[in-house]
Amino acid sequence: MTGLVATREAGALWLRLDRPASYNALTGELMVELTEQVRGVADDVRVVVLTGTGPAFCAGADLDAGGADLDGTSVDAANALVRAVVGLDRPVVAGLNGVAAGFGLSLALACDLAVATESASLTLGFGRVGIMPDGGATATITAAVGRSRAMRLALLSERLGATEAFEAGLVSHVFPDDGYAAGLADVVHRLASGAPLAQAATKKAVNAAALATLEPALATERAGQEVLLRTHDAAEGMAAFNQKRPPEFTGR
Repeated sequence: MTGLVATREAGALWLRLDRPASYNALTGELMVELTEQVRGVADDVRVVVLTGTGPAFCAGADLDAGGADLDGTSVDAANALVRAVVGLDRPVVAGLNGVAAGFGLSLALACDLAVATESASLTLGFGRVGIMPDGGATATITAAVGRSRAMRLALLSERLGATEAFEAGLVSHVFPDDGYAAGLADVVHRLASGAPLAQAATKKAVNAAALATLEPALATERAGQEVLLRTHDAAEGMAAFNQKRPPEFTGR
């Protein structure tokens, strides 16, 4: 598997994004591989951990090709991964070893717990390239922080440090950088040692209460994103991103 390292350890399946040069940006192929791994977990796996290699957890979709591979199909792949994570009958932990941006943040928010290193940062960032949040983020981030703060994060693409994200309710744990690996391992061990039937029932109940709008959000995001990805503003935003310059949006 290119760009993904899967390992098993003491009841946990660790799925590590391994494209550090691109800040673990996700290609369509990699999203499919992740989805297959989550859907196909072995019966003796008690917890799944999603994390990254290098300075980032995940910088979102891979824009190196100027968005050439981004369309409704890519949104479908992202949505399938989010559905797999939310629907899995075992806990899924996001190990935020660094920045989580764009769909990378959407993926982290779909997980049941998010354990961050103190130097990590989070941003939706979709608006910077002329598109809208996807991967269920319009539902998950609103469930976590409320409408007003969700609008602020989505419309202004603000970046939050890990401690601020913890205080806002976007991550469950923050550890100092030198204690992050041990802290994450402890959380994973506690989950792997827990009662699996109770954990499955708890996850289902909490998600039913907190994420009742997830499916409508995924549908709304897909419809909106498919239109936006064909606009001049999206093309300009992605070009500006790759050229490391401010975009010039014109509303067309």
